[in-house]
Amino acid sequence: MSFFSAEATQPGLADLAGLLCASGQVVHFARRAARLSVVVDELWRRDALAQAFAERGIDPEVGVSEEEHPLVRTAFRTDLIGMADAWTRGAVKSVPVGLALDGAALRLWALAAGRWVDNGYMLGLDPRAPETHEPLVQALTRIGLPAGLLGVRGGGPGLRLTGRRRIGRLVELVGRLPSVAAEPYWPV
Repeated sequence: MSFFSAEATQPGLADLAGLLCASGQVVHFARRAARLSVVVDELWRRDALAQAFAERGIDPEVGVSEEEHPLVRTAFRTDLIGMADAWTRGAVKSVPVGLALDGAALRLWALAAGRWVDNGYMLGLDPRAPETHEPLVQALTRIGLPAGLLGVRGGGPGLRLTGRRRIGRLVELVGRLPSVAAEPYWPV
């Protein structure tokens, strides 16, 4: 097991950055608290993320978005202000300079937006925040997972990992299958 794998460390609030790599959103409330939310495509993702929140001492709020997609979010919390500050520039989502991803953050990213695509495994990106895409390519490259950027025509936006070694490294980092329902989507 890798020193940086999801199962090698205790779950922590910093892991939630993986959701912001995907389509997660963070908002401030009067600069005194922040809320993290993510809309997903499948119910198993919402349930797995709710469990991940609980493992980090967060009572998850589950529901559906205005577009009727599964949603999981936190309450407004003071301990999320630092993450909100790091991931926003004004009101725009922005990747922190030098973002250091680990297995726990990658696991949450895969839970929120990971899936198989032709010829590889894709970690989905936020279509409303295209300025985050290139910094996330760089963050993955820094941890030995160079990925190609996929546009909407290629099934994205997302970062596609190809090759046995890269996908094997991702598998090592993200850890075990979260549920039987996740099997068609989980890297193996």
